[in-house]
Amino acid sequence: MKSYLEFERDIKVLEEELESLKDPFKKDGLTEVETDKIAQIQSEIDDKLRTSYSNLNEWQKTQVARHEERPKAKFFIENLFTNFINLSGDRKFAEDESVLAGFAKLEGKSVLVIGQEKGDDLDARLKRNFGMMRPEGYRKCIRLMKLADKFNIPIITFIDTPGAFPSVGSETRGQAEAISSSIECQMSLKVPVISVVVGEGGSGGAIALASANKIFMFENAIYSVISPEGCASILWRDPSKSLEAAKAMKLTANELLKMQIIDEIIKEPAGGAHRNKQNAILSTKEVLIKSLEEFEQYTREEIFEQRKKKFLSIGKEKTLTMFSKGTGWIRKDNFFPLKEFLFKFKKEFIIIALLTFAVILFLF
Repeated sequence: MKSYLEFERDIKVLEEELESLKDPFKKDGLTEVETDKIAQIQSEIDDKLRTSYSNLNEWQKTQVARHEERPKAKFFIENLFTNFINLSGDRKFAEDESVLAGFAKLEGKSVLVIGQEKGDDLDARLKRNFGMMRPEGYRKCIRLMKLADKFNIPIITFIDTPGAFPSVGSETRGQAEAISSSIECQMSLKVPVISVVVGEGGSGGAIALASANKIFMFENAIYSVISPEGCASILWRDPSKSLEAAKAMKLTANELLKMQIIDEIIKEPAGGAHRNKQNAILSTKEVLIKSLEEFEQYTREEIFEQRKKKFLSIGKEKTLTMFSKGTGWIRKDNFFPLKEFLFKFKKEFIIIALLTFAVILFLF
């Protein structure tokens, strides 16, 4: 059964009508399928999808990013890569089912694939902890990233998480340290790291696996330091102000591209990636292959420097200079600008002079 978002009510009505028309066994028995009517309604659905999804606000994009039918990491791994070998365990505590990681082939090239997996149904979501990683998950990823670096194998990560799991157990086992160590590990790698934000990119849980040379983001995905509801609760003590929070947070792909936090937007078909998953696979494959080919021209040191410069440049518009490079900072011909000073405050000097003259007349 399809799941519809609040702004898709008209589309839901039309699609239900379309399914009814396609069914030859109606209430009155076997009937002729009305092909013209079907084509007309399908055209209306396509128009509404195109119109609706081209005018989504920030909160609606958040809802689309969280859509339960949206393609997830497991789907990308199964359909993009061959010979995937799942590797488990952090060798310190336990296996974290919320992240899939292992070596695979992409067009014949060896890669390390890491994907945050939410699960497709209730049982899978509980097993995967809704995509929220624990410390052992990050430590597993660190172990495998170091292994990939040792054997000069590129790394591809799929980001889709509300954030790291905020439990007592996670904090006891060093959640913050695990996240920071994962970021440190990625920043020190000398193999290319390519990240794709496919759904939610939430907080440190996302950046721990997205400190990459290239960050791609699906058109209707989000990437932020906190959820809109969490931001609204902090700023206004009112979770219903999620739209205002989402607007203020600049969490959409278009806004993040303007700020150069991400490198490229992966376009989605009308109606979102969940309506055409095959299109999402083809688009993702194209950008991954292009990026891997680009980094083949780089040395290991150049890959490291490119990643470092990318993150150091975020938020920096221009280099601060103490003095202008074009001229000297001392103007020798006007070291004491007395004329300009007197001219600027000539009215005040006239008033002071008149008052002084009046005082002198009064005294003498």
